[in-house]
Amino acid sequence: MRGSFYEGFYDKIHGGTRGGIGRGVAYRDIVRDRGEPHCVTGGGLRLDKYLSEAAVCSRSEAAKAARAGKITVNGGRVTSAAVQIDPETAEVIYFGKKVEWKQFTYVMLNKPKGYVSSTDDKGPTVMDLLPAECAKKKMFPCGRLDIDTTGLLLITNNGDAAHRLLSPARHVKKTYAFTVSSPVGDEEKKRLESGVDIGGHISAPAEIELDTPESGRITITEGKFHQIKRMFHAVGTEITELERVSFGPLTLDKGLAQGEYRELTEEEEAALIEAAK
Repeated sequence: MRGSFYEGFYDKIHGGTRGGIGRGVAYRDIVRDRGEPHCVTGGGLRLDKYLSEAAVCSRSEAAKAARAGKITVNGGRVTSAAVQIDPETAEVIYFGKKVEWKQFTYVMLNKPKGYVSSTDDKGPTVMDLLPAECAKKKMFPCGRLDIDTTGLLLITNNGDAAHRLLSPARHVKKTYAFTVSSPVGDEEKKRLESGVDIGGHISAPAEIELDTPESGRITITEGKFHQIKRMFHAVGTEITELERVSFGPLTLDKGLAQGEYRELTEEEEAALIEAAK
């Protein structure tokens, strides 16, 4: 796996600066290092939940660290992990390291064969390819790729955005590179582009680009079970290789080998959020 993502992910957990503490907190719970009460303002999220969501520690570990005086918020030593803080502005130091809280995280994975696009399947899952911090942040695959399909898979903890991106009403485009067992002629190409019967459902129009009679790219806006395999089967051929190369505004990073991953860039994240509006 590429270390750059893991290091960047760790930096995002332990880097950055914030400011502000939640209201409604007893003065005894927040004190300056020299023993003076710290000003209490703002509010929104319990400190233990904040640290848990940042994948820094569990909520019980946060409570122990606070009692041991190992957490400061805006320069004030915290003695209770139940304090309310503003996650967008608070500066939290955990065991001497700055913590950066981010509500949502987005990871691009180049999925290899043999992994299930799930969080809890009995077999190897795509989550096994990612750092443990991703599971702690309750991240999950946005959609599914068949176990023998490779390529771009978005992993996130933004459930609302994932739901919108996968909604059939959104018509989000997904492009796959394919290889088939027998040639696709002009007639088969036209049928695929206009829609074919895949078993009780006529597929929506697709875009087909052929590199050779047996390989090319197909773009669809649906996500039915084994859809592309069923579409090509309907025109008399079978998929032998399938790789997703784009999903909405995202394009698979050619620098990622199968099984590697990285966090989305700011530009990619912005484009994804725009597509999910």
